[in-house]
Amino acid sequence: MGDSHRDGLNADGETPVHRVFTESYSIDATTVTNTAFTEFVSATGYRTEAEVFGFSAVFHLAVQAHPSDLIGTAAGTPWWVGVRGADWRHPHGRLSGLDKLEDHPVVHVSWNDAQAYCAWADRALATEAQWERAARAGREHMRYPWGDELDAENGWRCNIWQGLFPTVNTLEDGALTTAPVRSYEPNAWGLWQMVGNVWEWCADRFDHDYYRISPEMNPKGPEQGSQRSMRGGSYLCHDSYCNRYRNAARSSNTPDSSMGNAGFRTVSP
Repeated sequence: MGDSHRDGLNADGETPVHRVFTESYSIDATTVTNTAFTEFVSATGYRTEAEVFGFSAVFHLAVQAHPSDLIGTAAGTPWWVGVRGADWRHPHGRLSGLDKLEDHPVVHVSWNDAQAYCAWADRALATEAQWERAARAGREHMRYPWGDELDAENGWRCNIWQGLFPTVNTLEDGALTTAPVRSYEPNAWGLWQMVGNVWEWCADRFDHDYYRISPEMNPKGPEQGSQRSMRGGSYLCHDSYCNRYRNAARSSNTPDSSMGNAGFRTVSP
């Protein structure tokens, strides 16, 4: 595990590189889709935290909402807009829906929402160790699931930002926001979009110093901490802002946070 290339920020704690062992597990080939999440909600009547709170965060170029629904921008990240009525059914705001997005990753789901889905499906969120092992697919020390180079001249391999972030996206990869979960090419183990598209919630609490004390066998993250780990980057990642569409990249957020670029995949419990 870890960043062999020194690409990451010190605050993200991607070093030191260290060897870990995991017991065998199954992992979803894709992130959970809108179709799968609809089945969960239909069976349980579950309401996501974005629905309960009445708003969620939407990327400014993707907003589809009445002006009266706009709450304001986030401090330090003005490209995120608080939008009333934005939730998993309305990913860009009250004027949007899921038409033609059935096979896209569900978004505007918090860590707590993902846990509720896992309980219903008899699954679990991946630990960071499980996630990174799956992303690497046996290719240790590689920057991306396919190798060390982005190599975009031969076609984009993941859904990230092209152009001038956060105002101009040239859409060279075909997507402003999410792409269908089986876009581009899967990694060597048949797992789709382990980097790019949407951030994926992991089970672990987050601590940027955890790798220095991580156990070798089945690490599950620190015992304390207010934030939960996220992996894989998203459609908003760009070298100028968020170079986290890498196997080793880490980030975190509070477990009740939801936004238009975060989803999850599950593993065997």
